[in-house]
Amino acid sequence: MSHYSKVNLNKVEDSAAKYGHGDNHEARFVTKSLSLTKAGMSLQKLLPGKRSPFGHKHTTQEEILVVIAGSGRMKLDDKIIKLKPYDAVRIPPGTMQACVAGSKGMEFIIFGAPKLEERDFEITKGWWPSG
Repeated sequence: MSHYSKVNLNKVEDSAAKYGHGDNHEARFVTKSLSLTKAGMSLQKLLPGKRSPFGHKHTTQEEILVVIAGSGRMKLDDKIIKLKPYDAVRIPPGTMQACVAGSKGMEFIIFGAPKLEERDFEITKGWWPSG
């Protein structure tokens, strides 16, 4: 018998609002809701013209960002790239990252692996303030 999990991504708690960042984006982390054991996943939405509230990087985890709606830009260390629907970006461990949405906002899914029990990320507030 197969054991599966199903969740509607829009019904998962919005952690951005929970931690005071709801004025510029939504962040719905579905790892626990889906009972993921080897990877992590989140749905994120940036409002039009808004930026990620901080830059972050992972020590061990590799991430894949997939744009599903809207457009924007992403800063990866010192490189800025443009993003549009169905663009997928591999983000290797140790790469500082943040996004800014275009005029219609940007919606994206992030997958990360391996899933680690200990804290595997570093946050830098104000890392990409403009540009």
